[in-house]
Amino acid sequence: MEPAPMLSERNRQILSSTRESVTHKFAISGYEGYLTVGLFEDGRPGEIFIKMSKEGSTLSGLIQGFCRSFSISLQYGLPVKEAVSRFKGMRFEPSGSTSNPKIPHATSILDYIACYLEDEFVSSDEDTTTPRLVG
Repeated sequence: MEPAPMLSERNRQILSSTRESVTHKFAISGYEGYLTVGLFEDGRPGEIFIKMSKEGSTLSGLIQGFCRSFSISLQYGLPVKEAVSRFKGMRFEPSGSTSNPKIPHATSILDYIACYLEDEFVSSDEDTTTPRLVG
C-alpha cells in the first residue's frame, strides 16, 4: 500500500514538459554556482535548481532539498515575493562579495538566490510576479 501524498494535487500548478528557463551564473566568496529557474508559460518561476562548483555531500544535499521545497511552494501558489521574504537575509557560509553588481554582498547562498529572484521576478510596486525574462 502506497502512502498518501503529503499535498493535494488539486491546487498544484503543473509546468509543461518543455519549458522556458533562465540560467544565471554567480559566485559568492569564490564559490561558483549556477541557478536555473524553470518558468511557467506566463513567465512566472515554477522551479529552481542550483549547482555549486565546490559542493560537498552535505552542502549539495541541503541545497537540493531547499530547491525542491522552494519549487513545490511555487507550484502550489506561493507568490515569489512571499518566498523571497522567507529566505532573504539568512546567514551562513559561504557569504561575502558576489560576482553580481546588483547584489554586491550575500549573507548566504539562499540570501543571494532570494535577492536574485526578487530583482528579476518581483515588481517593486505590486504584490505579483513580473515575467521580465521571457520574451
